[in-house]
Amino acid sequence: MFADTKITLNNGVKIPRVQLGTWLMDNDEAKKMVKKSIEIGYRAFDTAKDYGNESGIGKGIWNSDIERSDIFLTTKLPTSVKDYEGTKQAIDKALQRFSLDYIDLLLIHSPQPWIEVNRTDNRYFEGNLENWRAMEEALKDGKVRAIGVSNFLQEDLENIIENGTITPAVNQIGVSIGNTPLPLIEYCQNKGITIEAYSPLSHGRFLKNETIVNYAKKYNVIPAQLMLKYDCQLGCIVLPKSTDLNELKEDRELDFEISPEDMVELQKLKF
Repeated sequence: MFADTKITLNNGVKIPRVQLGTWLMDNDEAKKMVKKSIEIGYRAFDTAKDYGNESGIGKGIWNSDIERSDIFLTTKLPTSVKDYEGTKQAIDKALQRFSLDYIDLLLIHSPQPWIEVNRTDNRYFEGNLENWRAMEEALKDGKVRAIGVSNFLQEDLENIIENGTITPAVNQIGVSIGNTPLPLIEYCQNKGITIEAYSPLSHGRFLKNETIVNYAKKYNVIPAQLMLKYDCQLGCIVLPKSTDLNELKEDRELDFEISPEDMVELQKLKF
């Protein structure tokens, strides 16, 4: 089954193609959804300190019948932390909230603190390097298995690549039909950085879009499946989010192929 395939990151770690996103889930809901989604085949979960549900996700993993080694867990640093010591403490606190010995993938959540996103030109180059220095140490110490970034533009990535000792394994960015940042995707792929696509369904806004509906009919799939497969064929890992088990099952049914010609046309769409 396509949804069970994995991508090999630039450090050799294997990561599932289809994961469960957990933004806007509280601890109780996250605990429930992790356990239920494991039962239908999900083995990877994406969260963040700023989501406020890490302990719930940890409990969901603990309460499942799956070995920890078969689960892939991603979390992100608090965006407000841009110093070395604060990053070290944030990593240890995350492990405590999860009640786990290691995190599979740790990301810098944003190059800027949330309070300054789109409000300042300060890209926090020095602060991100302090994040990265502590993350590289955590990787060497076995606290995490891979490290990466989220919401990073090319200039932010160049800062890490040129001044760190480890190239990010992942850049998690928004990618969907109607929002395809091809230059950034191609830059990352040329550097061996895997793209994780958050909001691959655009929060459901375009599931009834006539163009998307028509393409989905062509492949005898539903619009959500078309949108997820589109991202996958761009080389992305996808992070669909739902609390509906039927929808989560459908999100894993991606055993079809969009033609190269249709991929080109879909890439042209702008919403």
